[in-house]
Amino acid sequence: MEDSDDEENQSKERAERRNITIPKLHKGQDIIVQISKEPVANKGVRISSAISIPGRFCVLLPFDNKIGISKKISDYRERKRLKTLARGIIPENCGLIIRTAAKEQDEFSLESDLKYLVNTWDKIQSGSKSSEPPALLHKDLTTTTSVIRDLFTPNVSRVFIDSKSLYKEIRDYVQLIQPQLLDKIEYYKSRIPIFDAFKIEEQIKTLMGRKVSIPNGGHIVIDHTEAMTVIDVNSGRYAAKKEQELNSLKTDLEAAREIVRQLRLRDIGGLIVIDFIDLEDEKNRKKIYDELRKEFRKDRAKIALLPMTDFGIVQITRQRVRQNIVQSINEVCPYCNGTGLMTKRSSVIHDIDEWFKRYKSEGKHRNLILSVHPSLSNDLKIGLFSTLNKLQFKYLLRIKLEDNDQINPQEFEVRVAKTGEKLN
Repeated sequence: MEDSDDEENQSKERAERRNITIPKLHKGQDIIVQISKEPVANKGVRISSAISIPGRFCVLLPFDNKIGISKKISDYRERKRLKTLARGIIPENCGLIIRTAAKEQDEFSLESDLKYLVNTWDKIQSGSKSSEPPALLHKDLTTTTSVIRDLFTPNVSRVFIDSKSLYKEIRDYVQLIQPQLLDKIEYYKSRIPIFDAFKIEEQIKTLMGRKVSIPNGGHIVIDHTEAMTVIDVNSGRYAAKKEQELNSLKTDLEAAREIVRQLRLRDIGGLIVIDFIDLEDEKNRKKIYDELRKEFRKDRAKIALLPMTDFGIVQITRQRVRQNIVQSINEVCPYCNGTGLMTKRSSVIHDIDEWFKRYKSEGKHRNLILSVHPSLSNDLKIGLFSTLNKLQFKYLLRIKLEDNDQINPQEFEVRVAKTGEKLN
């Protein structure tokens, strides 16, 4: 009986805690929310009421009394130092996450960054009181400035900017957050376009390709599906049987490095499945897993990685915040709907025949117009006794063929000749 009483008390305590921590909302209530994830394909935006305002060295969490340190700061003493600093500067009723860039920074740098974030939060709160919802209360920094904020570290050797206004904007921002890096920002003055000078266009074209070569003569193939991204690793030159395992290991290691690089460059998120070349030795499979883990340490996105299976399959999930590069630059083909495959013309002609067969028994009009894409029109008209003539004799109909380059080559349209009424 005592045990059951204890369990009941514990469940009541848990329920009380939930009631305290989870605010009750009612219909029509106005709340502040933040878009935490952009729309991807047919999925809408993700919003959250847990507000976070990112800065250079820390992230302010209003109403969340916790202190977090980036997992990428592994040194225990540094983590302890940063946590102590955070406790000393954290505002009341707020939480703070210390970012990786804060490593080895002094209290003044963190405090300056935090002051900027607190001012931003004060403006958001003021805006919420004076604005009529729905309203935009705050917009993050421009793309270029946010890239400088998140990626411009002492490891970066040089930043070239070919716009005077942008150059001034970036210099002013860096002067405010990390003045010691000012010397690394350079205004690009050459007449040669900056993308041509640094061969950026060539790299973008390579980035868009489905097939990516790797040094050992092999290549990887990247395919996007609705549910996941599938990557296949293919070997290069033929190796003798006794060297096959070694050759496969070398190719897989090179592929692992290139795959991680491509995932970062293309910003591919969600579920990723990689089919590596089969390895018989368990030690070699472990080497591939370790290589992937090592390379993923360079990635800022959250990663979950499973060991290689006996079939040479590695499963990965990578944090997805926005559309990947391929999705943002390209759009789905209106004809094939992104499959890359088109129905054969002979199959479309068969569908046309079947349609007229059904219409013969039910339809009342005898003068019709068949509208098709010009590529299909040629197949219907070709020959002395063409397919079009066969259809007319077979079903005792008068069919006028009409070319329409706006119609999908896999589809056709039938109308009544007299009224223009569409029948299919």
